Amino acid sequence: MHVRGLAEAEALAIFDDRARKVVARFWPGPLTLVLPRLADSGLSLLASAGLDTVAIRAPAHEVAQALLRETGRPIAAPSANRSGRVSPTEAAHVAEELGDRVSLILDGGRTPVGLESTVLDLSGGTPALLRPGGVTSEQLTELLGPLAAPATASPKSPGMLASHYAPSLPLRLDVVGARPGEALLAFGPEAPPGFVEVLWLSRTGDLAEAAANLFAMLRAFDRPPFTGIGVMPIPEHGLGRAINDRLRRAAAPR
Repeated sequence: MHVRGLAEAEALAIFDDRARKVVARFWPGPLTLVLPRLADSGLSLLASAGLDTVAIRAPAHEVAQALLRETGRPIAAPSANRSGRVSPTEAAHVAEELGDRVSLILDGGRTPVGLESTVLDLSGGTPALLRPGGVTSEQLTELLGPLAAPATASPKSPGMLASHYAPSLPLRLDVVGARPGEALLAFGPEAPPGFVEVLWLSRTGDLAEAAANLFAMLRAFDRPPFTGIGVMPIPEHGLGRAINDRLRRAAAPR
């Protein structure tokens, strides 16, 4: 559910001290909380996959906040891409992906973060990171202490399937050399030779820049004449964890 802020969210879910602490620090922003759903919230079970929890976030984008104000209520909505496919980061991607399946697209410009929100499960005794995203695990650990890994049972959040965010072409990770016909997403000042075309996620090794560029550049290479997409190694810390999470799922067997 998308809400304007804490007051609206409290009508849907149970907020404990941990939830209030992270809300004070990171809302509005790229953090989704999975919380126990209030029994008298009036929220349809269809909006929470029939679970006794609900995922809530307060977006920071001014267009999203304006839509919530005009609507006057929380909004439940799917992502603006076909299931399992590369996420859109600008209105043109939505139009390309969904075409006439939707009647209106609100264009708020290119997404500033580039990755989906972090999903934090606070429905149990120990906070669990279900999906890394725009708020890093280091930031959450500093505030809450150690985070648990998600349970391996049925997913409690979008983006937890083994194969997700996937382009049509094969994706190869941690590349150090080219294969025939491949395009390359490069990270850092140097790129190995032999690729048909190269786009730089970040020449300076800036993880925030790489996150903002990731999905748009995957889409740019997901076409003929390329035979596949290679990606150089990305550091496994900060936003790099979220980038690598998306890349591993995008490269997983379909």
